Amino acid sequence: MSSDHEDEVDLDTRLRAIKQELEEVNTELSRLNQRRRKLEHLEEKLRIQKLQLKSNELAQKDWNSQQFPWSSQVRAVLKDVFNIKDFRAQQLGTINAVLSKKDVLLLAPTGGGKSLCYQLPALVVDGITLIVSPLISLMEDQVWALKKLGIRAEYLCSNTDKETVNIILKQLREGDCSNLKLLYITPERVAKSNRFMAALQKCYNAKKLTMVSIDEVHCCSQWGHDYRPDYKHLSVIKTMFPDVPLLGVTATATAKVIADVRKMLNLRECLIFNAPFNRPNLYYHVLEKQADKTELHDMLADLIKRKYRHMSGIIYTFSVKDTEELSTQLLQRDVKVLPYYGNLDPKQRSRAHQKWMRNEIQVIVATNAFGMGIDKPDVRFVIHHTMSKSMENFYQESGRAGRDGKRSDCILLYQFKDIFRLSSMIFSEYEGLDNVYSMVKYCINGKDCRRKLISRHFAEVWDDSHCDRLCDHCYYRDKVRLPEQDVTNYYHTLVAILRRAETLQTKLTPLKLVDAWYHKGSPKNRLEEPPPLLDRYIGEQLVAFLIVNGYLKEDFQYNQYTTLCYIAKGSAYVGTDGIRFQAARVLRIPVDSLKSPPKAGSSCISDAELEVIPVTSSISSVAESPIRTSTSKRKMSEINGSDRDECFSIGSETSLSSENSIRSVKIGRKSLEKRRETISSECDSTEQNVTKVAKLVNRSISKKTPSKELIAAEPTDDEDVLFVPNQVEVIDIDEL
Repeated sequence: MSSDHEDEVDLDTRLRAIKQELEEVNTELSRLNQRRRKLEHLEEKLRIQKLQLKSNELAQKDWNSQQFPWSSQVRAVLKDVFNIKDFRAQQLGTINAVLSKKDVLLLAPTGGGKSLCYQLPALVVDGITLIVSPLISLMEDQVWALKKLGIRAEYLCSNTDKETVNIILKQLREGDCSNLKLLYITPERVAKSNRFMAALQKCYNAKKLTMVSIDEVHCCSQWGHDYRPDYKHLSVIKTMFPDVPLLGVTATATAKVIADVRKMLNLRECLIFNAPFNRPNLYYHVLEKQADKTELHDMLADLIKRKYRHMSGIIYTFSVKDTEELSTQLLQRDVKVLPYYGNLDPKQRSRAHQKWMRNEIQVIVATNAFGMGIDKPDVRFVIHHTMSKSMENFYQESGRAGRDGKRSDCILLYQFKDIFRLSSMIFSEYEGLDNVYSMVKYCINGKDCRRKLISRHFAEVWDDSHCDRLCDHCYYRDKVRLPEQDVTNYYHTLVAILRRAETLQTKLTPLKLVDAWYHKGSPKNRLEEPPPLLDRYIGEQLVAFLIVNGYLKEDFQYNQYTTLCYIAKGSAYVGTDGIRFQAARVLRIPVDSLKSPPKAGSSCISDAELEVIPVTSSISSVAESPIRTSTSKRKMSEINGSDRDECFSIGSETSLSSENSIRSVKIGRKSLEKRRETISSECDSTEQNVTKVAKLVNRSISKKTPSKELIAAEPTDDEDVLFVPNQVEVIDIDEL
């Protein structure tokens, strides 16, 4: 027995020794793995630096020179074919580089003329240029435009009929550049069509493949915001056609994305051209998106029919459902619109596109499947019905406006609940939440210039002087701003609400959390302390701020129908300085945003331009808290010296006094009769006033046209309403 016991002890000793040695080995393996990761990271970094040095050496050459053998022909094609007087930034350098058979990556802003950099060289040399493009609408648009210029261009996509495909492939095999100079294809054609690749190989063997261009080249990288798996198959291009220059163009790519693109496409010695990022003709504005859909649709219709009358525009939506619903509602309000989305019948989609290009309709209501590369120069406004899923998407989509260099508006409608529509859809994507949060930070920032926020995201350094008052913050820079405040106490209150919910074994969605904070919804979720003295819109901004900065976090859970989003306490540390936040006010869209901006020190809006008549306001409500705002259902006057909000929101309650010489009342169309009775009863000081009001109202109802006596009372000082109502909704009552 003792022998057995000794054997058991011996086995235990050996097991402990082996276990200890395994732990030591695992520790050493962990250390070595960590060291390996560091070395791999350093190797990648040095490799990128080496490639960058080679690119820098190539870049030392004067690529903007006019002394190349083809320079005179390039100038002639620019003027005679494209009817353009001069090149934009980095265009000439890129064209000279690809004609010198160098691989090039061009980063230029939307509207910066990237397409010219492959279209023009295609006309200078003998052969066929291949363009890989991610969207059918993009290809259709560019091919239509080229054919109008008499250029032989075609595209291949899933909508192309078999007979056309056969003709194009025959021309490609034979290198028939007399009938085909530019061919647009989707990346799926390279990835999945052996027949096409065989034709392309024959074109190359005949020395008729002169250049390959990849549009939206950031889609190659999984670090990019629009990664498409089929783009990875484009790496075969440099392998199969090593001496054919490759041009990749994009409007949105970080340094990390560019390095990844170079690796994926096997671009060893590659020139990188960066054009200036700023679009100086675009005006950026963020509006609160009304919760009531009828109000929202009325506002959009009024905005399009009045401010943007006879102007072309795009409205971007979140989903197909939103696209169809908004299109229907705007059509009912006499706005000429058509929907556009990926699943729409191809013929209907193309018809909508063509009608919009020919200005037969005013607005395209579309998902983000529409717009990349669209070269319609006279788009005067782009409205985001829902914020984009990333800053890169927003910059691209808003960049559809003002491609002719003229002033254009980029308006984003922000709503708290839209954050979670987006986040619950893309939280599983790589950096998906970070991308959404970058947009939220853009929307709720109440301090910085919008251009500064965009440039900071793309690692460019600007200050407010680059904006020239072409964003809402800079346009109203002389107006009162909401102060920066310590919101730590509000944060602790929200955390207490979450802890209470946890003790009740329940979870709170973002909207339910805000409801509980404001003593709305279920009483069991509320605390005993009173609700905050903050406008709800500001309170929602504050909660969004806490989420995107990690003080609170989204907790996603699946059910059999959808993904649910709940809120939990985040991991961000509250320092000794507390949590400071400066909310954004709701500022009206300037009526002159499509004109030259006001000079520094001058009034933002000219009284002559707006035909403003003096208004005496009897608003008595003053901000109870340093953070307040106004919407279409809320009005607030910030009285500070000469700062006074003199424009009532539609549907707001007003008090009329017969002692004022001039008063304005804004009346909605649907309630004119009711408002007439109210005005009549309140303005009983003189019979003449009542008679005048009744006549004006009757005239508005019967004719439904603006009266000369109905003059819109525009705000001249602290302007924080969403939009000026129709003239038929404004009645002026003069004391007699």
